[in-house]
Amino acid sequence: MTDVVKYRPEPDELAYTFGGREAVLRVRPGTILELYTEDCFGGRVRSVDDLPSQVCEFPYLNPVTGPIHVEGAEPGDTLAVHFVAIEPARDWAVSTTFPHFGALTGTHTTATLHPPLDEVVWRYDVDVAAGTATYRARRGDYSVALPLDPMHGTAGVAPGAFEARMTITPDAHGGNMDTPELRAGVTAYFGVNVPGALFALGDGHCRQGHGEVCGTGIEAAMNTTVVVDVIKGAGTPWPRLESDDALMSTGSARPLEDAYRISQHDMVTWTADLVGLDQLDAYQLISQAGEAPVGNVCDTNYTMVAKVDKRFLGGAGAYDGVHARLRDTARDYLNHR
Repeated sequence: MTDVVKYRPEPDELAYTFGGREAVLRVRPGTILELYTEDCFGGRVRSVDDLPSQVCEFPYLNPVTGPIHVEGAEPGDTLAVHFVAIEPARDWAVSTTFPHFGALTGTHTTATLHPPLDEVVWRYDVDVAAGTATYRARRGDYSVALPLDPMHGTAGVAPGAFEARMTITPDAHGGNMDTPELRAGVTAYFGVNVPGALFALGDGHCRQGHGEVCGTGIEAAMNTTVVVDVIKGAGTPWPRLESDDALMSTGSARPLEDAYRISQHDMVTWTADLVGLDQLDAYQLISQAGEAPVGNVCDTNYTMVAKVDKRFLGGAGAYDGVHARLRDTARDYLNHR
């Protein structure tokens, strides 16, 4: 029988780094985890009057639930995390602009003399039954119901070599990649750097445009269910994603073109390995069949995703079909909960 573990952290149990913390749980491969994750503001921004600069304290932003030790995971292995369900935990969510954060404003590394953007909060009404999050203009009377497409902006494992990374930074361990591709039904693959992998998860969004251009999605607390597994002896250089229809590689760096190159390089070499192609043949195939969704262009590193439809890969399977196995486990769980 599949183990099911439920965990809702207290506020003082939330983590703000990947690495540097002891595990809050130890679970076996194949365990289903029912997790509560807080929003990137720790639930402190609740109305349009709650400015993050006044109600939040840096660096206590972007909290994650975890880390979780998965037994048997060792450096050189890959941790597979299948996202079974991602469900908003409240009937409201928020988004903001910040004076020095986002893709269309000056930042501490892009120094400009023009005035910073205003700090403004938007509050969204979330209706899970209707499948909507309602946008309302702050300086006008326009509103529109946007379809829910819940995803997690932040997921990953501990980096190696005793390193601890702030949760806002995406890199080879995962982190704040902010890709809308990380939704329910997707399996994420992370290369293991430390015993137990030390997986953590947070930063739920009711939905988010590609690039997260203003610096925030529709930030929400989530009730999220995942199932974890360990793929022994299989390395994963950068986080990868798999859906029923597509394979995806991520890359996180600055400038954006380097993030793009990392993701495309991994997709080309992964394709060559899976299909048995010469590297230049794989390069040509991905050049013509691939897509490049943007994760974020606002974080300390930017994130790009390389994506290819499985039908162009001749039925080649990744990691010996672990996605399909975990998907079946998820379906059994959903049918009996």
